[in-house]
Amino acid sequence: MKRFEGKVALVTGGRSGIGRAIAVRLREEGARVFTAQRGADPDFDHVVADFTDPEAPAKVVGEVMSRAQQLDVLVNNAGVMQEASIEAMSLADWQRSLAVNLTAPFLTIKGALPHLRATRGAIVNIGSIEGIGCNPNHAAYSASKAGLHGLTRAVAVDHGPDAIRCNAVAPGWIDTDLNLDFIETMPDPDAFRRGVGAIHPVKRTGKPEEVAALVAFLAAEESGFITGQVYTVDGGRMTRLSLP
Repeated sequence: MKRFEGKVALVTGGRSGIGRAIAVRLREEGARVFTAQRGADPDFDHVVADFTDPEAPAKVVGEVMSRAQQLDVLVNNAGVMQEASIEAMSLADWQRSLAVNLTAPFLTIKGALPHLRATRGAIVNIGSIEGIGCNPNHAAYSASKAGLHGLTRAVAVDHGPDAIRCNAVAPGWIDTDLNLDFIETMPDPDAFRRGVGAIHPVKRTGKPEEVAALVAFLAAEESGFITGQVYTVDGGRMTRLSLP
């Protein structure tokens, strides 16, 4: 029997990148998967949602329950990244980052909790190594992902007695279409590709499917004694010290 046979999963931001790999992996293992994002998803059951709207998370959860009558796995993956120094960043841009990356997961979890309590379900939040460290000009992104890691621990503590587990995955450089397209904008894409690979002890960047594999494990019953944890998936990048 597949690990998610008879289960229903919701993956926000599941139409592309890491979210798409997660949705595919959960479906391959038997789940009925819903994705939720700004546009339609021709490959999955989906709900169109703008997560800057504070009413969207409850509507998404309500739609999943209306169509599937249960929810077993919630993956909060939708996110945005804006590059600006603190002095250059507007309050509106700051608030947009926090709205999508932190407030939307909070509200989605809040809406999902009664249904996850009924199924003894699992939550996996997609954080970032930038919730642990930070690249230049990523103040809002880093702050929002650090907050998501903290929210992960809080949910695990408060709702462990409900048999609801909550963990987070913190990816590093992953070869999503967005990142691959970014590399192609460099003056020397091959040199940039070699350079970004070299900062990892494993000497390469990661694949979306490698993140999805960990998410599936954390959502499955076999990880039933794991909660409140943040797992880096970064090829050892955060472990390696810079040269003295």
